[in-house]
Amino acid sequence: MVELKTPAEIEQMRAAGRVVANVLQTVKQAAAVGVSLLELDEVARDVLRSAGAVSLFDGYQPRFATAPFSGVICTSVNDAVLHGLPSDLRLADGDLLNVDCGASVDGWCADSAISFCVGTARAADLELIATTEEALGAGIAAAVDGNRIGDIGAAIGRVGRRAGVGTNLDFGGHGIGRRMHQEPHVPNNGRPGRGLKLRTGQVFAIEPWFWSGPGSTYTIDPDGWTLRSADQTRGAHAEHTVALTPEGPQILTLP
Repeated sequence: MVELKTPAEIEQMRAAGRVVANVLQTVKQAAAVGVSLLELDEVARDVLRSAGAVSLFDGYQPRFATAPFSGVICTSVNDAVLHGLPSDLRLADGDLLNVDCGASVDGWCADSAISFCVGTARAADLELIATTEEALGAGIAAAVDGNRIGDIGAAIGRVGRRAGVGTNLDFGGHGIGRRMHQEPHVPNNGRPGRGLKLRTGQVFAIEPWFWSGPGSTYTIDPDGWTLRSADQTRGAHAEHTVALTPEGPQILTLP
């Protein structure tokens, strides 16, 4: 069942979204050459603790995972693009880092992700990040009352195909509310006019993720979480929690 949220409930989700946005920006400011992923996770923990927010990731164990997640953020570096488990890996100059955070405030959830370069950026990485953010913007623009889920996926997929990047459909966006993952699944490709009809009050986490190469297959690290491109090309991930309102889509994960 796809839940419809009231305007008051959407505002409660916005409170969680502001915390998530603050976590991501604080982690980005702290990310520097020589800083470890575990140190960034501690930075995120401090922000969540100060806000009275609860991590949606720490201890989370879906069916595909071999162990509970042991961090409050996903930290995926270079050829890793999703679910990167914080570790003692220290960032190097030129690394491409994807950070994903989910949190709840008073029982309402929000989820968002950003990608950025550490130190000296590669032109190709900046282009990949821009493509991923463009796809996120296109997906958000399609999230309007009367459209369908396929319109969101089609908008994202058009951007990816035009850029020639690799796209995998095993993981994508999702409904969100009092739980992090709710119906429906929001794929990063699709056919316009197909799938669930979009209605005011629905809230989705929309999250394109691409690899710079054309491949779409991945491997999973021994930690049971970190997804890497099979051809070792770099990846980028962008995500916002978005509410469908009478005024159009509203991003809830902004500062």
